[in-house]
Amino acid sequence: MILYPAIDLVGGKAVRLYKGDYAQMTVYSDDPLSVAKDFQNAGAKRMHLVDLEAAKSGVPENAETIRAIAENTDLFLEVGGGIRTMQTLETYLSLGVDRAILGTAAVTDPDFLREAVEKYGERVAVGVDLKDGYVAIKGWTETSDLTAESFFAKMEALGVRTVICTDISRDGAMKGTNRALYRELSEKFSIDLIASGGVSSIGDIAALKEMGLHGAIIGKAYYTGAIDLHKALEAAR
Repeated sequence: MILYPAIDLVGGKAVRLYKGDYAQMTVYSDDPLSVAKDFQNAGAKRMHLVDLEAAKSGVPENAETIRAIAENTDLFLEVGGGIRTMQTLETYLSLGVDRAILGTAAVTDPDFLREAVEKYGERVAVGVDLKDGYVAIKGWTETSDLTAESFFAKMEALGVRTVICTDISRDGAMKGTNRALYRELSEKFSIDLIASGGVSSIGDIAALKEMGLHGAIIGKAYYTGAIDLHKALEAAR
């Protein structure tokens, strides 16, 4: 299983939200590049980046920070946040990003998603955020009428290879990840599934690895010291 330590960006800083609430934001570092280098030094090969401002505005707000990380580390970078047009998608890829993550647009604009997957293949992933079993959009500020299962079936039919799935109720809450959800989804679909939200112990990582998940994202647990990244990477391997 591949571990993706994460940086959420606001104003060029590394932050974390509590359950997706922008009003409950903690700044962990003024220097995201330094954090990314720490990931690499601990043995990480990949990382997950989200432009939280772009998730709401649809405009890449932290492009220079992302470019700096791409140019100054050897990490495989996947980036999400407000990618709703081909132009925005190509802007992110031009920064040196290895994989771009479509979120809201994957729900609201299937034609765009289809075009992106046809043109860029595995360089396009989809991020789905679940709130009470339904897909949330627009930086978690709205809930759609799509269930998790129906959404995954659509993604599989469109040829999407990788889906990052976040349970909002667990995100940043340090209460453990939703193992039952990921087990159910991994058994029903052949997509490369990356678990996100609430991965807060080595036990979570071991359980997700045991399920055969493709990957898991570590956020707040790294920043608070609840998880030692080097040990987490060893557990994932």
